[in-house]
Amino acid sequence: MSLTLHFHPLASFCWKPLIALYENATPFSPVIVDLGDEQSRAAFLKVSPTGKMPALRDDARDRTVLESTIVVEYLAAHYPGPVDLVPADIDLALAVRQADRFYDFYVQEPMQKIVGDRLRPLDKTDPFGVEQARGQLRNSYAIIEKEMRSREWAVGDAFTMADCAASPALFYANKVEPFGDKYPAVKRYHDRLLQRAAFIRVIEEAQPYFKLFPYNNG
Repeated sequence: MSLTLHFHPLASFCWKPLIALYENATPFSPVIVDLGDEQSRAAFLKVSPTGKMPALRDDARDRTVLESTIVVEYLAAHYPGPVDLVPADIDLALAVRQADRFYDFYVQEPMQKIVGDRLRPLDKTDPFGVEQARGQLRNSYAIIEKEMRSREWAVGDAFTMADCAASPALFYANKVEPFGDKYPAVKRYHDRLLQRAAFIRVIEEAQPYFKLFPYNNG
């Protein structure tokens, strides 16, 4: 098997390439990274010197690909399948990439700020930064709400890389800043994502690790 994905089942940015792999039934070998384990960490640092996940190793092409978006782009280019994750049409592809960046920068990042703050010692927390992150999430929800009133997927009528990004972003964001009743189109989109077989599989595989996630009750 040519492809090996180094990842952790709980890490939101790792979910994006996992969904892409499962959507197209792309064969790969999974390697779960435990940065708290010295041997696992040392082995992973040889693959990804920054220590950031995910990392995709392609032995057949002698390539190591880092960063979740680039991994999905690489899969779309070299291991395409029935689900066209990055459209050939340049304008549509740009729209997909823009939506992918939106979900990473304006949903995932503020969500991770809130989660990261909950993992800090009590005397090192950043209440002001957390409130800023919550404001960013609410603003992002409002943008998504307007867009998803007339769409099935993030960009048009087809599932793409943008939806691979939206899936973990919205799943975890809803845990720390719930949608409530104010964003019904966001919730409907979130529910559609939850019905995708690839996303169901990712969530099921993460289930044993959810106890490590700091939910609203801390």
